[in-house]
Amino acid sequence: MSHPKLTAQLFTVRDFCKTLEDFDASMRKIRDIGYTAVQVSGIGPIPHEDVKAVTDQYGLKIVITHVGFDYLQNDIDAAIAQHKLWECPNVAIGSMPPAYYADGEAGFHRFAKDATEIGRKLADAGLTFSYHNHSFEFVRYGARTGLDIIYEESDPRYVQAEIDTYWIQHGGGDVVAWIKRMKNRMPVVHFKDMVILRGETMWGSQQMMAEVGEGNLNWSRIIKACKKANVEWYAVEQDRCLRDPFESLKISYDNLRAMGVE
Repeated sequence: MSHPKLTAQLFTVRDFCKTLEDFDASMRKIRDIGYTAVQVSGIGPIPHEDVKAVTDQYGLKIVITHVGFDYLQNDIDAAIAQHKLWECPNVAIGSMPPAYYADGEAGFHRFAKDATEIGRKLADAGLTFSYHNHSFEFVRYGARTGLDIIYEESDPRYVQAEIDTYWIQHGGGDVVAWIKRMKNRMPVVHFKDMVILRGETMWGSQQMMAEVGEGNLNWSRIIKACKKANVEWYAVEQDRCLRDPFESLKISYDNLRAMGVE
């Protein structure tokens, strides 16, 4: 059983990380909240050396990234060098490129094969490769969803999971079941909650991303499943926030600490 640690997914504060000056100020705020690690995603363009210098300055370990799949396909040597510079062991992509999805079921089969090849090259360099899901992967092809195809047809040695709790729920999946299914195949999980916002009418209510512990997901079961699945890092992410995103990161951090997460 693992003892995971918290990391802040910088996509949450992407609008505050576009310049080096803003990136520096944002990393200070994240460290002040209490986070000791980050996932780099949606920042820049900022030179890789400067990213490393700032995160080192604030004692923030870069534990995983989101990069483009085309970047890995077209210049994997540069991607490897970037992650080695950052001392970051895990590479991830935020989504399957649209061209694969456009091919329907065949695109999912093709992506599983191509992802395995990329993952093999990264593994040879001592890095892991993970796939981050949304809910579009829950389109069904007979008895299987697209997400089933990705994980069943890719090589588990080379394609890891970065399960996103909100998007699994959004797609109608079972969050805990998917976490259990990815045991020993998921170094990082994405934590975000789901809340229902009241509308003008009963049928006008809508679901929305929320800070961890502020919505309706069953976090005690989720955290227990993650520990049993040997997840190393809980990445707190909120693509859209109803308040200042740094405040959202703090609410999630405080709530998770109250749940016994480090």
